[in-house]
Amino acid sequence: MKLAKKKITVGITGGIAAYKAADLVSWLHQQGADVQVMMTKGAQEFISPLLLHALSGHVVIIDMFANDDKLHIPHIYGVDGADLFIIAPATANIMAKAAHGIADEVVSASILAATCPILFVPAMNFHMYENIATQENMEILQRRGYHVLEAEEGRMACGTVGKGRFPEAAVLQDAVMKILFPKQDLAGKKVLITAGPTREQIDPVRYLSNYSSGKMGYALAEAARDRGADVTLVSGPVKLLAPAGITVIPVVTAEEMYQATLACYGEMDIVIGAAAVADYRPDQTASQKIKKQGAAKDGIQLNLVANPDILQALGAAKKHQYLVGFAAETENLLENAEKKLIAKKADMIIANDVSQPGVGFEVDNNAVTLVTKDGHYVLPQMTKQALAEKIWDYIMVAAEKKNQ
Repeated sequence: MKLAKKKITVGITGGIAAYKAADLVSWLHQQGADVQVMMTKGAQEFISPLLLHALSGHVVIIDMFANDDKLHIPHIYGVDGADLFIIAPATANIMAKAAHGIADEVVSASILAATCPILFVPAMNFHMYENIATQENMEILQRRGYHVLEAEEGRMACGTVGKGRFPEAAVLQDAVMKILFPKQDLAGKKVLITAGPTREQIDPVRYLSNYSSGKMGYALAEAARDRGADVTLVSGPVKLLAPAGITVIPVVTAEEMYQATLACYGEMDIVIGAAAVADYRPDQTASQKIKKQGAAKDGIQLNLVANPDILQALGAAKKHQYLVGFAAETENLLENAEKKLIAKKADMIIANDVSQPGVGFEVDNNAVTLVTKDGHYVLPQMTKQALAEKIWDYIMVAAEKKNQ
């Protein structure tokens, strides 16, 4: 009965995945939660309120204007005193309403009335999920501090294959437990993370860079924040939303990242260099666009000079900090990671083979090996969010052991 004494409200909206909400309600009830269900009119086209009544043990709220003394004001009553409000499935429509403050039925009105954490569980056709309006609405919700679970990829009821599936039960259950019972093992700790690529300018329109999206670094930063840390994120140029509750220092070049990182390094407890920093930069930057004419029509020659080695500088200046670096490799993964561990005076190197399909740069999944002086720890392919939690679990154990 892990959820005993917890009141959880489940808002079901009109997507074909509405039937999967029945499993969620059943699980919540079996775990001892007091579950109140509410449904939009669209949701009732897919699943019966009577079924949810039987699974939850409470009358399902379906009408914002119901004349029922037991429910009193339905959209207030349904979330009053709730520990968590789960919108599952969360359609593009309900997220658009929530993002823009529309309250025209009981679920959307309850979102505005709720004072507890809210978890949106998106599920829809992948074209709808990838539409810029839906993506921007999800970003708005996240910026306001709501939890938005990422949709899964696979075959959908409409026959298409893509990203937009309702998550597997274990994934959703894990998200619920993390919101209700967050780890606080990083409380009181100051954490510094670098993320994303750097850009080294050639001329006003061209630069040298790499494929890093910043997703792994951002996932690590968000996980640390949720576990109680005071997090500073030094970020290269990415297309990701600045996480709420995190101090973000935007940079562009390797030199800027070097200066920003070293400036706050001394006060940090744990530092993770997850950024893909450019090793070299042009020795000169053209003040005007290099035109494809004259001597340049047959090609140009770039003279590259080394950028500062941020991880090496951090290792040299290390005192009390627990220092973690990344090694993105295409061959000799463990050998190169072990060399980097020693050369940079790091406490841990997180090594990943970016030549493997489906993991590494620009994708949502990753698979890594944690390399320390005590051995290797293999973490198989999983989402970067899940991987971030696993990495922090290992770091906390290793850091505590180091300080003993």
